[in-house]
Amino acid sequence: MHVRLIYLVLCRLAQWLTLLPRPNADKDVEILILRHENAILRRANPKPRLDWTDRAILAALAGTFPRR
Repeated sequence: MHVRLIYLVLCRLAQWLTLLPRPNADKDVEILILRHENAILRRANPKPRLDWTDRAILAALAGTFPRR
């Protein structure tokens, strides 16, 4: 199970590194596309099941946002 978490974290890091050289407009378009896909998936399955690796990654990512 720990190997899966490490794998997912490394995949996310690789994805973030590919975003660095891209212009902000491209990033904004990608965010809009991902939000739309997320909305579609929520309509299809309103109660997704998260396992502990999903929760750990979401908690780590949520900690990076500035608090208001």
